Amino acid sequence: MKTEHILIIRFSAMGDIAMTVPVVWALAQQYPHLRITVLSRPFARTFFENLAPNISFMEADLQGEYHGVKGLNALYRRLVAKRFTCIADLHDILRSKYLRLRFNLEHYRVAHINKHRSMKRKLISQQNKVMQQLPTSFENYADVFARLGYPVRLEGFKSIFSPEEASLRKLPEAIGEKPGFQRWIGVAPFAAHPGKIYPVERMEQVIANVIQKHPSCRVFLFGGGKSEIEVFNRWSSTFPNCTCVASVLKGLQQELILMSHLDVMLSMDSANLHLASLVGTPVVSVWGATHPYAGFMGWGQSAENAVQTELPCRPCSVYGNKPCLRGDFACMNNIDPSDIVERMEKFLKI
Repeated sequence: MKTEHILIIRFSAMGDIAMTVPVVWALAQQYPHLRITVLSRPFARTFFENLAPNISFMEADLQGEYHGVKGLNALYRRLVAKRFTCIADLHDILRSKYLRLRFNLEHYRVAHINKHRSMKRKLISQQNKVMQQLPTSFENYADVFARLGYPVRLEGFKSIFSPEEASLRKLPEAIGEKPGFQRWIGVAPFAAHPGKIYPVERMEQVIANVIQKHPSCRVFLFGGGKSEIEVFNRWSSTFPNCTCVASVLKGLQQELILMSHLDVMLSMDSANLHLASLVGTPVVSVWGATHPYAGFMGWGQSAENAVQTELPCRPCSVYGNKPCLRGDFACMNNIDPSDIVERMEKFLKI
């Protein structure tokens, strides 16, 4: 009898791929006889390579080796050789659709994600807006597996690391050990789109207020773009408590280890929300143009820790990539720094 072997396809950005992890882990735990191969971008190897014994990772460089139709055909030939019994497309974009078509033509069992686009359009509409919680990404991913004959219970996942794997000794000396009295705070103030970024000047006030309340704390600044590093260097000069993570650590693995030791992460609706969720760290998230109703809240995170202001125009975008309709960015500017600090406090009390 042919061994059951599922191919899971998800390319996309880091946060979207990170959201597949708890669901893939649940699939592996609940179907230990099932071989699972995750096809994704090279950086995602960190998420999956030690996740479970029956999970393997396969990277695809879509900009290089597997670029264009010729590259996708080469990738398809490589995939066919692995003798999969079913295909789960968790992305549903042009590249994954093409691979899906090839598998369908060969009569594989294939299922793809339902992104509920019509519901999202109603959520962001400025006329007849429908404010209701959409199925989460986790539920959408699980639905694909259910249609392939592998229903999963979305429960049990805590972290991609064991305590030994997340040891601080694996990090540079600049990080050091964490004293019992000291609070470690992560701040990830940037995102891919302006509609998801809390104003930098106000974020600086948040950091100043937190340090005033907790003078012994350490604040780790997460982000890697050139302009982001410039902001972090300025903050580090102003506040000795601050450390620019990109200047100290090397690679995603080390960042995740550090995140696992934080008492709280402050993040926008961005990848860092989901990265912190993968290591069991509570996140206070700030939402502007986007809204948790779109289904992108982090794994295990509470809606009570989502800081947002209610406006008739919110949300105006699913991904935060549209210009402000009002022109005053009220969805973020109406959030007082003290509101964010207050939400963080429950994780910082000794």
